[in-house]
Amino acid sequence: MPQPLEREETFFWRNPLLDNLELLRARYITHIFSPHVHEGYAIGVIEAGAETFFYRKQWHVAPSGSVVIINPGEVHTGEAVTAAGWRYRMLYPSADLLRRVASALAGCAQDYPFFATPVVNDPIIAAQIVQAHQLLEHDDSSLAHDSHLWHMLCCLIQRHADGARAAMPLSTQRLQPPLRQAQEYLDANFMHTVRLEALAALTHLSPYHFLRSFKAAVGLSPHAYQTQLRLQQAKTLLVAGMAPADVAQQVGFADQSHLNRHFKRVVGVPPGQYRG
Repeated sequence: MPQPLEREETFFWRNPLLDNLELLRARYITHIFSPHVHEGYAIGVIEAGAETFFYRKQWHVAPSGSVVIINPGEVHTGEAVTAAGWRYRMLYPSADLLRRVASALAGCAQDYPFFATPVVNDPIIAAQIVQAHQLLEHDDSSLAHDSHLWHMLCCLIQRHADGARAAMPLSTQRLQPPLRQAQEYLDANFMHTVRLEALAALTHLSPYHFLRSFKAAVGLSPHAYQTQLRLQQAKTLLVAGMAPADVAQQVGFADQSHLNRHFKRVVGVPPGQYRG
């Protein structure tokens, strides 16, 4: 039987010289990630234990040594497979960075590279991700950071990207009518109280059919979508230096504890740690 990891711990930081690249080194045991999306990519290596997550309408298991690749705007979850939990290193490059790398490789403008397989067994890429991650954590050389990150992303795209398809960040996705009006209303009013009946009326659907249609199209319920928008804005304000209590009020959460609870479930660290 796998032995439980000692305790949960997280170390989060960002590199302002690399498009504010976000990085996470974490050990989780009981933590469960709520359904959420990333504006950019989520790329990492499972160093111990195993993680399971729901992604693209099915469950996946990422064992120790495997590489995890999540496309922008794709709803996914995350939790431990066993009581042993899991330990991993993750980095979250922007969608634009991956597009620039793909364009440089092709020698012409490219769309966002799409990765069809979220869990791959590739020891070469895994080693490159770990090496780049460790360098970004401990080394102060900007040139070394750039070189290792670009080399790793180039290899990742060449070995695992599906050139026939393209991913898209959540902020650029637009639903088809009649759901588009409800989405645009939520985009503009995410910080306010929004009633289900009002959203349904915009689509000329009953509340029941609107709920089903919206979740089928987005992958999130209207409430979860609103929470995602609030968290994205909260991240922007935290990076700008705003205090978590002020951020909670600004983006529409009831109080700081409400922000903390949702933030940790999606980002994996509390707002104060994310703010740095």
